[in-house]
Amino acid sequence: MFFTGKGGVGKTSLSAAAAVALAGKGQRVLLVSTDPASNLAEVLGTPVGRSPQHVDGVPGLDVLDIDPNAAAAAYRDRIVDPIRGVLPETIVSGIEEQLSGACTVEIAAFDEFTALLADPEATAEYDHVVFDTAPTGHTLRLLALPAAWTGFLDTNTAGTTCIGPLSGLTQAQDRYRVALDALANPATTTLVLVTRPDSGAINEADRARAELEVLGLTNEYLLINGVFTAENREDPTARAFEARHREALQMLPASLAGLRHETLPLLSGAPIGPKALSDLLEGHSPEGVAADDFAAASTSLAEIADDVARRGHGLVITMGKGGVGKTTIAAALAVDLAERGLPVTLTTTDPAAHLHDTLGEGETWPSGLLVERVDPNVVTAAYVADVLATAGADLDEAGRAVLEEDLRSPCTEEIAVFKAFAATVAGATDRIVVLDTAPTGHTMLLLDAAESYSREVRRLQDQTPSDVSELLGRLRDPEFTSVLLVTLPEPTPVHEASALQGDLARAGIQPAAWVVNQSLSATGTTDPTLASRAKHETRWLREIRDNHPLVAVVAWQPKSPTGPHSLLSLVDSTRQSVALAR
Repeated sequence: MFFTGKGGVGKTSLSAAAAVALAGKGQRVLLVSTDPASNLAEVLGTPVGRSPQHVDGVPGLDVLDIDPNAAAAAYRDRIVDPIRGVLPETIVSGIEEQLSGACTVEIAAFDEFTALLADPEATAEYDHVVFDTAPTGHTLRLLALPAAWTGFLDTNTAGTTCIGPLSGLTQAQDRYRVALDALANPATTTLVLVTRPDSGAINEADRARAELEVLGLTNEYLLINGVFTAENREDPTARAFEARHREALQMLPASLAGLRHETLPLLSGAPIGPKALSDLLEGHSPEGVAADDFAAASTSLAEIADDVARRGHGLVITMGKGGVGKTTIAAALAVDLAERGLPVTLTTTDPAAHLHDTLGEGETWPSGLLVERVDPNVVTAAYVADVLATAGADLDEAGRAVLEEDLRSPCTEEIAVFKAFAATVAGATDRIVVLDTAPTGHTMLLLDAAESYSREVRRLQDQTPSDVSELLGRLRDPEFTSVLLVTLPEPTPVHEASALQGDLARAGIQPAAWVVNQSLSATGTTDPTLASRAKHETRWLREIRDNHPLVAVVAWQPKSPTGPHSLLSLVDSTRQSVALAR
């Protein structure tokens, strides 16, 4: 069973709940995370490692985390250890450098993923294997990789790839084919599309459905998580909450409505631990908490926009777990800045980009706003053409054939996207660039790639473009780059943002502020379920204030903040809320 969907829809909670439920029926179950930003350990309330570990209190349930970085380290050791002391150190160092990029991280994690699918011995003791996957765009890429690498290996004759010697991959080629067959077999594999009663999440689930079917994965099941029914009909927030859910469900595409599906109610708090997960599928909420009047706001989106406008140029990056509202916050700031007459580019590196949905199709955007997207297909084609025109210009026919073969590797797309990311950052020298990034784990892979990919670009293009060589310096400059950590007032998004802040610090990058989005405590709701969720927020707001002195709290909005007018109102409302908090 693969659980996939937009970030923040509850994939981890539901996959863990399904695994707990199956184990409760006497089945042997293995629960696996393929998300670089996995939070299974927090949801289960138990340590999770790279080998199957038993979950206390749940007989029959084991859990493991495919840690991409640890997998990459093990992959490098398998390639490099046999040649240490045999080949000159300069050659060994060169191979280690070649294996230091995000391409290696991806293929190493993919290698472990396919082993679970293709090796009967790996899962022989289990009745079920449940996968908690990364947000949709990255899951689709993972599921497409067996076909991509199988096709590449079928045609590669050069003996090398961007991730090292081809022999290491060729040995796994049969396993990749078996994995692809397993994924497409409806008798053994079920794709669980998880969504919320929200138009953006529903649209993404439908896009995922279509792309999965193109890959031959047709055995799909739909879970609509977090459907709210108001208890206090006098509460305007509760009425608006229910109305938004009802309207979204009424617009459910026929292609999704035709799938086997069920709905689950909105809970009064996040389910943590086996007992709460067991209750989740029964629609029971976790225990409530005491009231607290703590106010966390110390800045606002409006004040953040004021600071960026003062500089007149530079980069604003929204980062955080999938589903926390990075795109909404990025779009709101971009529209506000463009309305001031400033030149603004709004762009995204997220494979599941939906900027146009947020800005409103058919709406009139500010004249100074330019909307772009780092489209992997477009930037890859441009990158390949550039390499062939430069590094391939003076090659003979045989050499050019080897280069073309190297460029057919699926890793080429990663390098091309990285170069486009560097160019996007460079574009902020004479205008304001607001960058909506992919979910946390993949964002960090992109940032970690700054130095390793520059070496790979140099290998294929003889020199490192200034956009690439100056990237880290620009990201580290607080007068050039403002990193906003966007979160929800919930445990997993907060802890993930805290870990991201630590990762950024090690890279020499300091966030400008935290943005806590969709806060119910800022609405004054009195509905029992919503008020309980609001009380649960206090603990996480306190934790955020302990992490950073500048925190902007954005209230949950009665109407989905789409279109320029709503996005402008979102920024303006935060100026008032921070004044009240002070």
